[in-house]
Amino acid sequence: MQENIKFFLKGLSEKLWFKPLIFCLLSIAGALLAHLADDTFIVDIAPDIERSSVENLLSTISSSMLVIAIFAVGAMLSAFSAASSTATPRSFKLIVADDVSQNALSAFIGAFIYSTVATIALKNGFYGKAGYFTLFILTLVVFTIVIIIFLTWVERISKLGRLSHTIKKVEDATVEAINERKAEPQMGGVPVISNISSGTPIFGNQIGYVQHINLNQLQQLANTIDARFILNCVPGTFIAPDKPLAYLISGDAAAMDGHMDELNKAFAVKDNRSFNSDPQFGLITLSEIASRALSPGINDPGTAIAIIGSYVRIFSLWMKDEDKAHIKKVKYNRIEVPEISMGDMFDDAFRPIARDGAGNIEVMLRLQKALVSIAYIDPLKAKELALLHSRQAYERAALAMLYSGDLEILKKHCAF
Repeated sequence: MQENIKFFLKGLSEKLWFKPLIFCLLSIAGALLAHLADDTFIVDIAPDIERSSVENLLSTISSSMLVIAIFAVGAMLSAFSAASSTATPRSFKLIVADDVSQNALSAFIGAFIYSTVATIALKNGFYGKAGYFTLFILTLVVFTIVIIIFLTWVERISKLGRLSHTIKKVEDATVEAINERKAEPQMGGVPVISNISSGTPIFGNQIGYVQHINLNQLQQLANTIDARFILNCVPGTFIAPDKPLAYLISGDAAAMDGHMDELNKAFAVKDNRSFNSDPQFGLITLSEIASRALSPGINDPGTAIAIIGSYVRIFSLWMKDEDKAHIKKVKYNRIEVPEISMGDMFDDAFRPIARDGAGNIEVMLRLQKALVSIAYIDPLKAKELALLHSRQAYERAALAMLYSGDLEILKKHCAF
């Protein structure tokens, strides 16, 4: 249940309207709750505050915050557009979810709502002596918070939408998904030990990408019908009516007929992939940025080289042996969950760059050196795949490079 709540809140927090709504509610509550001070000991110690001073301060905030909020929205939209056009549209969601920008917009709108509500209450005699004083202090606090957030946001908006910042955001999202998966290699289930060919396929009624799987609900279903399941998908998998969601490997297949709706609801399927719990989507997004940079119209090999460096860091993290104490215990012993294919991860990361950068000696040299480094990180897990992609990248370069001297240099740095 905790994972499901986390998934829901994560998706909700990425909505651009969510934080402004929270700030607005807090602002209204703050403006109205100042009235409660009139019934406390503060009445005896509060100094006299001129009503005009509070009104002038609130008027300053209300008149300036709406303008700044509109300016903030315009700046954010420009950054979003730049990120989509210079990087890839898949990065748009990460830029929208930028915490600093969302906090800034939320603070500006919240301050405007606070000043408006407080002004209305003030002019209608809602506050007494202690209420005036409390409102004055709250207004100074709001004003200070807005100034600090504005200064922080100005620094961030200068970076938001830049290609280097977008790449960093995608890499960080990929690293977060990898750390999550390493903590729960089977998402709380058990490794696949059963023969999938002996199971009964269970088909769903949805078409799209799996974003989240409610393993707790599947576990309860398995307990109800005394069965075991092998998942045939993980977050990021595209499912269709011809692709089984899972296989029933023990229990009565006929008992599933009355529980198909329950099973389908355990799979959150959307039209697009999400970075949450899906490391491969991060690799694909980085590859798209690199492919765009290597296109003849852009011709920016430096970006592709930077992304190759990101891949070395990502694969180093993925193949790093972790302390077993950090791995969470099995919670769903009736659900067998497949691991992410490292071969697919290598394909997602290196094949597009090898294809689109085949004629660029600088990019191909950096790619070969990266594959050598990855093979060295963990020879048991990655050496065979690194050698395969090194050979494939060299063969692509041999077809694309016109100067034999470049090809000879490249050959010396190959992993195979």
